[in-house]
Amino acid sequence: MFAKFPFHLGARWSTRMSAYTSRTLRMLSRNSRSSFSVLANPNPAVMDSSIYKHFRFASSTTPHSTASDPAEVEAMHCLEQGTRLLEEGDVEGAKRLYARSAEINRNASSLYNLGVTHYCLKDFDAAIAAWQESIALQPASPDTHTNLANAYVLSPLPRPDLALHHLRIASSLSPEDREIAFNLAVVLEASLCLFFTPFFIVSSWPTKIAENLEESLEYYKKCSAFGMERAQIHIRNVTAKILNRRVQSAQIPSQQDE
Repeated sequence: MFAKFPFHLGARWSTRMSAYTSRTLRMLSRNSRSSFSVLANPNPAVMDSSIYKHFRFASSTTPHSTASDPAEVEAMHCLEQGTRLLEEGDVEGAKRLYARSAEINRNASSLYNLGVTHYCLKDFDAAIAAWQESIALQPASPDTHTNLANAYVLSPLPRPDLALHHLRIASSLSPEDREIAFNLAVVLEASLCLFFTPFFIVSSWPTKIAENLEESLEYYKKCSAFGMERAQIHIRNVTAKILNRRVQSAQIPSQQDE
């Protein structure tokens, strides 16, 4: 089980307009005390439909496609109808339409949206595969990297190393996005839980955790500078953790001397 941390585990999806020019919707939890699994069970039957209002929109067109192309028209129609169904809470219906859109025109947007539906249905492996392919076609999408990081955290076999990798990419692509910075800070802070996995049972993990706490503190400070008030709480908490670890490290040599 993961410790409770305020991680935004909502996905973001895309629809029409020009490619990724408008903001892609993001499904968020606003509760700073929420856990990693806050949206681990995003069942449309139990979800408040208003949560979809936190998503951001992007595009279905590609640089080499036109709206006059019949196949493109059908693909765009499937994408738009899929988004409408997703807003209404019909995730399965949206998935079928997004899959059809991707079948007709396998572009970054159709795969991106398809990944969102897999994520909402807790099929994290399928979501990861869709977002990986979307990134291969559109590598400079911070939203896709953020979603992929979320899926890696919630996967049955969590990969915090890959989550951090994609959050760092997302942050580099959108350095002023305070939500990405916040998620990155949270994963780094959670390293004590996340990094104790078969991938990270190594003798150097205490040092790595200390380094991650220091980096986490820097990202929380960045969030605070961007006006995120709740980051102040985490700045105090992480500072206390760092000081506590330093005290413990100083006590170990003296205990050995005795």
